[in-house]
Amino acid sequence: MSNAPLPTPTPKPGRKKMFVGGLLALALGTSALTTLPFAGNAQPTPATPGSAITLPRQVGPQGFGDLAARVAPAVVRVTVTSQQAPATAAEIPPELRGTPFEQFFRRFEGQMPRGQQQAPQGRPRMGQGSGFIIDAAGYIVTNNHVVGEAGTVQVELADGREFSARVVGRDQQTDLAVLKVEAGGPLPTLEWGDSDQLRVGDWVVAMGNPFGLGGSVTAGIVSARGRQIGAGPYDDFIQTDAPINPGNSGGPLFNGNGEVVGINTAIYAPGGGNVGIGFAVPSRMARNVIADLQRDGVVDRGWLGVSMQPVDADLAAALRLPNQRGALVAGVEPGSPAARAGLRAGDVVVGVAGREVATPRDLAVAVAEIEPDSETTLALLRDGQRVEQAVTLGRREAPRQQARAGGLAEAERPAALGLRLAPSKGQGGGVQVAGVEPGSVAAARGMRPGDVILRAGDREVASPQDLAEAVQAARRDGRPAIALQIDREGGRAFVALPLAG
Repeated sequence: MSNAPLPTPTPKPGRKKMFVGGLLALALGTSALTTLPFAGNAQPTPATPGSAITLPRQVGPQGFGDLAARVAPAVVRVTVTSQQAPATAAEIPPELRGTPFEQFFRRFEGQMPRGQQQAPQGRPRMGQGSGFIIDAAGYIVTNNHVVGEAGTVQVELADGREFSARVVGRDQQTDLAVLKVEAGGPLPTLEWGDSDQLRVGDWVVAMGNPFGLGGSVTAGIVSARGRQIGAGPYDDFIQTDAPINPGNSGGPLFNGNGEVVGINTAIYAPGGGNVGIGFAVPSRMARNVIADLQRDGVVDRGWLGVSMQPVDADLAAALRLPNQRGALVAGVEPGSPAARAGLRAGDVVVGVAGREVATPRDLAVAVAEIEPDSETTLALLRDGQRVEQAVTLGRREAPRQQARAGGLAEAERPAALGLRLAPSKGQGGGVQVAGVEPGSVAAARGMRPGDVILRAGDREVASPQDLAEAVQAARRDGRPAIALQIDREGGRAFVALPLAG
């Protein structure tokens, strides 16, 4: 084989393409592990007399050819046809419909010159994504935003066979969906891997159909874990720099063993394509959702019945907590599993079934993944002491709206906090904020008229006098702040008011 350098091709002028600038775009496909250009079998150039020092041979992955060949038969192309035209003149692509990124598209489309806008209303739309087979009987995983409200769904296998697919179930909150095809025989499948074992810096591989280019394989590393991008209440994404582009959504993200550790769902694409920031739903979460959808088309999630908030430095000091980790229980819904187990406002949940809870999102995700009607154990910090509390979870339901307090009767200001209070006639008790003085401590912490104060420190509040006494007691104890539990239009939270002076 000759070692002569290849001639440098003459560059050709490229076609200019228009992409949606600044769009946080969903990826329709997967990403694959690839080697660095110098990795694996790269050979150093022999040194000649007087030349620079010869670098040692690079050590790295030898390639992902064996992995790609093994998993490729179970990765599919998903093609959808929209059931009806969008309600606006600018048609929303199927891959964006029903996602947090739909509004970005609407705003951009409205700013485009008339001649450059999308196809007129009433014209059928088609979209493509990716998926992978998890059951030889023909069950396929993809993204909910790929399927959307599709009229028809077609699946193309790696061997070229095409089948009409039935949507078994969809879950908008995790952006996952399950399809079913009748292939007349067993199909190749992929195995789930453990996303909890992934470390930042580990290699990952993706496969899918970016821009319609079927069977594409890309590779990169895990850039971060536990990312929240505003896609839903259970955001817990794996971030990767493995190239993912439109068309990759719904495709698998593999570990080095060829096991599925994620489902590629979104990319950050300021220029319309990959910039090295992609997001995948972790397999730990996905496999539970997929199992529910495959069984009966519905996702059952555990329900605790509490409102939560993070712990900041002021609240940690006011509640005498050792640090800012955990989910602070801001309110307990009457008749909920939490209420029956004896949880109360002011408890800080730091663990669920042996799993650490550092933020409210951690608690929400952990509870949602537990089977309804099953018993689990919560680790709580209550009055400075760690407590283990058993609780039987219910099924998640929509939050119940609480009655707003009404009726105002002016009362004096309590202890220079900048609040004017009135008795509350609402069913939940407490005292209502009739006014907030501009520039006061209460104003600085965001309190406003109409808020209902339910607790102050470690005591319930039934009158303005109760709040004044709680503030005085906190000052006597030398506390730097007092934690007030407030009800605002049916939602409950804690606010820490400094007591300096």
